[in-house]
Amino acid sequence: MKRGAIILFAVCCCLSAVSAQDSLNSYLEAAAANSPAVIAAFRTYEAALQRVPQAGAYEDPRLDMGFFLQPMEIVGGRQISQFQLMQMFPWFGTAKAARTEALHMAKMSFEQFRETRDNLFLEVCRQWYALNRLQQRLKNNRENLALLKQLETLALRKFSSGGAVSGSSVSVSAGAAASGGNPSMSARAGNIMGEANMGMPSRQTPDAMPPANADSPGGMAMASSPGGLTEILNIQLEMAEMENSAESILSEMTAEKARFNALLNRPAKSEVIVPDTFALTPYLSGVDAAMQLIAEQNPVLGMFREEQLVYEAREEMNRKMGYPMFGVGLQYMLIGRADVASGGMADMENTAGGGMNGRDMFMPMLSVSIPVFRGKYRAARKEAQFQQQAARARYDDALNSLEAELYRFRHELDDAERKISLYRRQAALARTTYGLLVQEFMTGKSDLSSVMQVRRQLLDYQMKESEAIADYNIMAATIRKMISSKNVEQ
Repeated sequence: MKRGAIILFAVCCCLSAVSAQDSLNSYLEAAAANSPAVIAAFRTYEAALQRVPQAGAYEDPRLDMGFFLQPMEIVGGRQISQFQLMQMFPWFGTAKAARTEALHMAKMSFEQFRETRDNLFLEVCRQWYALNRLQQRLKNNRENLALLKQLETLALRKFSSGGAVSGSSVSVSAGAAASGGNPSMSARAGNIMGEANMGMPSRQTPDAMPPANADSPGGMAMASSPGGLTEILNIQLEMAEMENSAESILSEMTAEKARFNALLNRPAKSEVIVPDTFALTPYLSGVDAAMQLIAEQNPVLGMFREEQLVYEAREEMNRKMGYPMFGVGLQYMLIGRADVASGGMADMENTAGGGMNGRDMFMPMLSVSIPVFRGKYRAARKEAQFQQQAARARYDDALNSLEAELYRFRHELDDAERKISLYRRQAALARTTYGLLVQEFMTGKSDLSSVMQVRRQLLDYQMKESEAIADYNIMAATIRKMISSKNVEQ
């Protein structure tokens, strides 16, 4: 049975169909092999197996020895010493019931080992999906930063080419042209452009701008330049915020990787390879099928089943302990020859001793214990019966709780799936809207605030999608943990 347990431990720790591309399975295998908690739980199970032969063993035989300081004169010689060996045997079936109890206790330890292993697997999965979620957030952050850079480039082109002007800008420019130009406004626009160019390298300087002629299109752009610079500065503010968010995500990933390595019992700075893609882990089992597997394979329910069998065996053992115990033994007496001091003694030896002078004696013995005080045995049997009822009630309570949790997790699984579909559609629409608004922004038909709002919505939908995928995968891993298949496929 020990060899079978070791093989089963290896099967439980090494997940089936592990491929080089599926790094989660390899991390789960490493966690099961290196986790101190899992190793301790399995060693506890191995220790419990060693109680089985102890429970079924007979009591050690008892040897009594006695020596006479002065040999005692008896008829037929002088007794020097005596030896008594006795072996007690319980009632028939008592040892078997004790072994059965110890075996079911060992199986309880094995179910506890499975529960410890499954809890570790679930924690590794949760931490893995948290890292995937952060990786996806970082990816979306960088994609949006690239969009902002493209938008900044387009805004610079629009600004340098004169862009489109609004009605208010046209009226202001027209008024300035009629009065021969406003020197103060021209100076303020030049200062704004100079300040903007100080913080914007590799961009066109005011010298490269068209001349400030009120009758030319360049003059109209000069009048609207404060609005164009504001748009560029707003884009730069968004870029700075996105860069700071990326740094924060990288810092959080460092902390989460340290926690992930702790689950694998590795140094905190060990490398953890997180893929860029973040996909669903499909879970297609129905509630009824999953509930049936949970009732058959869940380790918590298995512990309560084994506990009930433990007390059934204990009740049987206590019942048989109320019966007598038998002992078989042998007594050996070492007898020396008696001295013949006179003819009278010789005659006594020949007549009364019957030629037994100095002959050792063997005596078979039989012992029976009589269990007179039976109150303790009845109380022990009732205790075992009550413990059986308690174990059965705990089993029913755990089964009801698991069923309720299964329905809740299944609801959250379906809800996460609906959210993923919704966020993907919304992200696609936001991406299309963003492209259209950028074109309208270049032609002056829309302002920057509309473009930035849609871009923020796109980022929000992408973040929510990654959150929903992580929630879905965690719920699926939780249901698989409840089922606790021997061949776990994470």
